Amino acid sequence: MRDSRMLEEIRQQPEALERTLRAEIGNIERFKQRIAGRVPRLIVLAARGTSDNAAQFGRYLLEITTGIPVSLAAPSIHTLYKAKVDFRDALVVAISQSGESTDTNLVLSSAKKRGALTVGITSEASSSLAQLAEDVFLVHAGKERSVAATKTYTAQLLMLYLLAFALGANVLRIGDLERLPEWAHLAVRLESEIGSLSERYRFMDHAIVVGRGLNYANAFEFALKLMETSYVVAERFSSADLLHGPIALVERNFPVFVFAPSGVTGASIGDMLDKLRRLKAETVVITDPSNRAAAAKATRTIRFPRKLSELLTPIPYIIPAQLFAARLADHKGLNPDRPRTIRKVTRTL
Repeated sequence: MRDSRMLEEIRQQPEALERTLRAEIGNIERFKQRIAGRVPRLIVLAARGTSDNAAQFGRYLLEITTGIPVSLAAPSIHTLYKAKVDFRDALVVAISQSGESTDTNLVLSSAKKRGALTVGITSEASSSLAQLAEDVFLVHAGKERSVAATKTYTAQLLMLYLLAFALGANVLRIGDLERLPEWAHLAVRLESEIGSLSERYRFMDHAIVVGRGLNYANAFEFALKLMETSYVVAERFSSADLLHGPIALVERNFPVFVFAPSGVTGASIGDMLDKLRRLKAETVVITDPSNRAAAAKATRTIRFPRKLSELLTPIPYIIPAQLFAARLADHKGLNPDRPRTIRKVTRTL
C-alpha cells in the first residue's frame, strides 16, 4: 500500500525545520534590533485550527520566557461584534499556513488600525496575511498537500521560539534551536515502532489526550489529528483540568494518551497517572528515558531516545503523535490525506 502524503510530510519535518531556521534567522535578528526600544506591553496571537494550537504553545512559551502577558484572540470580537479594541503598545501575531484565513486576517487588520505592531507567520509569501503584516516570517516547509497539517505545525512552533528569542528570551539559545532538526529526525525514526503500537487501537472510537504547560498545545494538536484522520472522538485536557471532573469519563481500558516530559509538570502528570492506573485505564505515555516514574505507571510507552529540557520537548514530542494518528488511519482503512467534509483552506467569519 502506498504511503499517505501525511506520512511523507511527517518524515520531511527535519529538513523543513532546518530550512526555516536558516532562512529566517537573519529576519529575526533584524526584527530584534528594530523593536529593542519598543518592547510590547501585551502580545495577542490570532489563528484557527492547527495554527491555533501553535498559538496555544506560543502563549505558554512567550509568557514563560519573556514575562510579557499573552492573549489568544477571539476573532468574533472583531468580525461579528465589531468591537473597538485598544491595541496601542501591543504586538499582534497572526499565524496561518495559507495566509488566507479570513477572520484571522480581519483581526490583524483591525489591530493594525488601532495601534498594534503586527507580525504574520505563514507559508505563503504572496498571501493576504503577508501583505497585511508589517513584519512577515515565513515557514519554509514546502507545499503541504495533505489536509492534515503536520510539518507546518512544527515549523510554526520553531518560528514562535525565534519570536521569543527576538523579544528577549534569554533562556533560549540559537544553538539549542539548531538541534531541533536533529531531534525531529530521531522522532521520525520511531515510525516502525509506533506503527506496530497503533494497530492495537484500530477499533478505538473515543480517547483522552493530556498535556500540561508547554505540551498542553500538543494535547490539542494530537487530539485534532485523531479526530480529523481517524474520526476518533478525542477530548483534550491539562492534567489539572482532567482531575476537576472529566476523569469521570475514564473506566477500565479507556485509552488516555499523555505527554510526560521531565520537568516542572512531572509531579502533576505523575499524580494523574497514579489515578488512571487505579482506574485501570489504558495509558500511552510519550516521554524520554529520564522520566522512569511516568514510564513505570503507563500501560504503553513511546520513548523519545534522548533526555531533553522540557522547554525544547514540544517539537520532538508531537512527531510520534503525528505518526500514531497517520498509522492509525491506515489500520482503520481510512485516507488521512482526505478527511471527509474538510478542505485545506477554511474561510470563516
